[in-house]
Amino acid sequence: MRTPHPSRRTLLTATTAAAALTTLPAPTTPAHATEARNGSTAGGYRWRTAVIGGTGFLTGVLFHPSVRGLAYARTDIGGPYRWDDRKARWTPLTDHLGWDDWNLLGVEAIAVDPAHPNRVYLALGTYTQSWAGNGAILRSDDRGATWTRTDLTVKLGGNEDGRGTGERLLVDPRDSDTLWLGTRHDGLLRSTDRGATWARATGFPATPTATGQGVTLLVAAGRALYAGWGDGDGTSATANLYRTTNGTTWEAVPGQPAGASAKVPIRAAYDRHARELYVTYANAPGPNGQSDGSVHKLRTTSGTWTDVTPVKPGGTAADGSADTFGYGGVAVDARRPGTVVVSTNNRWADIDTVFRSTNGGRTWTSLKDSAVFDVSETPYLKWGGDKPKFGWWIQALALDPYDSKHVVYGTGATLYGTRDLTHWAPQIRGLEETAVRQLLSPPVGEAHLISGLGDIGTMYHERLTASPRRGMATNPVFGSATGLAQAAAKPSYVVRAGWGDHGNGAFSNDGGRTWAPFATQPVIAKEAPGPIAVTTDGSVLLWSFVHWDGTKYAAHRSTDQGVTWFEVPSFPKGATPVADPVDATRFYAYDTDTGTLYASTDGGRSFTAGATGLPSGDSQYKLAAAPGRAGDLWLSTKTNGLYRSTDGGASFTKVAGCRASHVLGFGKAAPGAAYPAIYQIGAVDSLTAVLRSDDGARTWTRVNDDAHQWGWTGEAIAGDPRLYGRVYVATNGRGIQYGDPLR
Repeated sequence: MRTPHPSRRTLLTATTAAAALTTLPAPTTPAHATEARNGSTAGGYRWRTAVIGGTGFLTGVLFHPSVRGLAYARTDIGGPYRWDDRKARWTPLTDHLGWDDWNLLGVEAIAVDPAHPNRVYLALGTYTQSWAGNGAILRSDDRGATWTRTDLTVKLGGNEDGRGTGERLLVDPRDSDTLWLGTRHDGLLRSTDRGATWARATGFPATPTATGQGVTLLVAAGRALYAGWGDGDGTSATANLYRTTNGTTWEAVPGQPAGASAKVPIRAAYDRHARELYVTYANAPGPNGQSDGSVHKLRTTSGTWTDVTPVKPGGTAADGSADTFGYGGVAVDARRPGTVVVSTNNRWADIDTVFRSTNGGRTWTSLKDSAVFDVSETPYLKWGGDKPKFGWWIQALALDPYDSKHVVYGTGATLYGTRDLTHWAPQIRGLEETAVRQLLSPPVGEAHLISGLGDIGTMYHERLTASPRRGMATNPVFGSATGLAQAAAKPSYVVRAGWGDHGNGAFSNDGGRTWAPFATQPVIAKEAPGPIAVTTDGSVLLWSFVHWDGTKYAAHRSTDQGVTWFEVPSFPKGATPVADPVDATRFYAYDTDTGTLYASTDGGRSFTAGATGLPSGDSQYKLAAAPGRAGDLWLSTKTNGLYRSTDGGASFTKVAGCRASHVLGFGKAAPGAAYPAIYQIGAVDSLTAVLRSDDGARTWTRVNDDAHQWGWTGEAIAGDPRLYGRVYVATNGRGIQYGDPLR
């Protein structure tokens, strides 16, 4: 599905020049993290991942060349995974990275050592902008069970344009102690001590730019190493593929095809039997923005190039539009010379495909044409229709070196695999990359959880151990959800908002199982759908509007389930509306620009200012209302701490003993306790963690542990109103994590 708006994968344009590179520092103290197994038990809690199945962009899959059944996968914001062939599931490898290391959940590249099967290396870093931290190299001698970390002085871009290109990290096949790292803005780096220290590689002739792609791929071909280069000027005179045969001097590969050299080399794969290097090209790094591309192969023994492009872009698609696309993934069969697979990318009209050749690219077969899909394990992949599409954003493509018919490819939402080149199914168990926006745990009903997600809308979780059988909420289908609310005294009534192709708001009268679109919607809803709230009795809707670029608009109110809407001028523009859980006449909103609490006592018709002088200047400050209590409000203001009001926002008191509060929610009270359990992402000391209070925020207990941190978790948290101790945590790339106390 083509998301009709910028999602949480939106790419930010680099605005600062790359910093000058000096010799990088010695390794930091080894960070030996306990392996974050799904369902492990530590710290008094058992943590598991709510199953949806994939849901994010798989940017790379790497089969180990010398170990049957061993593979690694990388994602753009959700960390790396290792395939457990015995259990047929993926194991997350960096859940131990905490709040301060959120930028390391984006994986730029993975490398394995063919001569040492237990060694694996990660190049981590999500963004290259000035506000993002530097990248890091993690190295392991036990397949990712424990890690040693080296912080870099350069930035990596695991969630930027070009994140689906080839691996930028490579173990030199001539010397296992030597590693190469291609960066986006700082050239080619080299380490001679297994990644402990790094320095600029001497003899590499290409000059990086502040806005380019830098090194797009590194691949070994016999004794030679090849590096793709993405900073060309778009002319055929610019070299974009370099090689070295001695690790010291690099040269532009001679005779690069004129058409290819004006494009970006996306990925490369070497057929060691035929001694041929296959390279895919596109006119942009992708995954978006590609409209032209090609596939070429180089016979390394003679230097001869051959154009083996399966289908040239630029024809006419079935719907009459231009059939534009680039080429993305490429993989060769380790056992059969001349057998190769390549993928198209960004082909929206005629849908992307994987081509396969058994004769070195002379002829090709589209595997899409005979594909039979089974997505019963992850029904959301039907996107509200009758059947799934073959895929989009196909840049990750891999062929099992021990099984010639085992092909896998990644999409913007899953990883498909086949064992017979015809029947395909998600090969995704254990891999969850959702960016979670909202969490709602109903007090009654079949589902203990309803979620609002980035890219795949809203989910009704009948069970947490299987992907929701209804798939994503339909009527309408959303790309990303922006709002989710339930009438506290009428829990059968739920509303949602989001980025949709056929409407931006919907309501449910059966607790979120089925939906109907609002009969009408404010004009601005199409361009700026924002958070939504509903009174405790379900009689009034209040919808706020915020464009993805931050522009704020007046909220609108409806008293007839979205048939008619009226502007509310006194509501603070862009604020998140919060309904009182007891009093149907009350709404609240916190103006983060001015540090003012606004309240309505007439069902949202008008708002007046209450408490002022509160922390301001950060749009991520969050307001929550305690269940079953009128006017009991809690305000999370990040490192400014936690505030509470018991008079409907007329005044607030700062909560003692809470150094930071990023987001807060409520669950069932502890046995014998009079107040609901409070959960928050916050800090009582220097560590940001998942905290629970059973005594109204007088004391806090950390309920996660060092192995379960998941980077940034500041968007949403919810306790279960029916199960004491259960808490649901929203992550930005590791799906929904939920914890239960050990009994």
